[in-house]
Amino acid sequence: MRVADSIAETRTFVRSARSDGKSIGLVPTMGAFHEGHLSLMRRARADEDIVIVSLFVNPLQFGPSEDYQAYPRDFETDARLAQAEGVDLVFAPTVEEMYPREQLTSVQVAEISEGMCGEFRRGHFTGVATVCTKFFNIVQPDRAYFGEKDYQQLQVIRRMVQDLNLTVRVVGVPTLREADGLALSSRNRYLSPEERAVAPALQAALKAGAEAVRHGATGPQAEVVVAEALGEQPLFRLQYVKAVHPDTLEPAHWAGPPMVIAAAAHLGSTRLIDNIKIEA
Repeated sequence: MRVADSIAETRTFVRSARSDGKSIGLVPTMGAFHEGHLSLMRRARADEDIVIVSLFVNPLQFGPSEDYQAYPRDFETDARLAQAEGVDLVFAPTVEEMYPREQLTSVQVAEISEGMCGEFRRGHFTGVATVCTKFFNIVQPDRAYFGEKDYQQLQVIRRMVQDLNLTVRVVGVPTLREADGLALSSRNRYLSPEERAVAPALQAALKAGAEAVRHGATGPQAEVVVAEALGEQPLFRLQYVKAVHPDTLEPAHWAGPPMVIAAAAHLGSTRLIDNIKIEA
């Protein structure tokens, strides 16, 4: 496995692979790998000739009150895990390499990025869309792999690719969970033992909302079910719960599927997000 910290070296690697007629898959990450990240690499490894993992904690997607400096970083462990999954290249640029001067250009995906997490993390998805556009331009992958846990992010990237006529195909990979249902996340390590014990209640509440939808509940009714279920857990502070269309993320005023119910909640100082998709 090669490690590159420069755009030029990465482009040279990509040109060589392309000259050999090889397909390329990109897994964009911020590091702190867990099994969820590794599942993206495995999917890419199964699909592509060449797998490139970008490892970059992107400052543009952190708000002024968020945990950019505290975000977990362990490059040596991440590199070892990527190598074990058969990754061909880890592209791990510095902030100065990605943003050598003030970034005057940004990519904003309107509407679809403004509700849900976007309401509480102003500018977050603009930072995500901007850095992903840069990575897509640098690597020119055939496919890029994203986890479905960050469902709004996945749909924002899909819409960006469609609107800008980018050639990359965006692949959503199902959320990996602990045995008790908690979605894997780099932030789970911040949970205290007491908080970790009740953390699966978020997914359980979403399941209750999904069950209501399957029995004919409307989106707003399902939101109430989720909020009431999570309200029984005093350690949780619900930030939002939204029932939306799976593709457009518009509010789901109808009864029954298709629908995605997504929620964010604070458990202690840790913000957890999760979702459940209800298909027809």
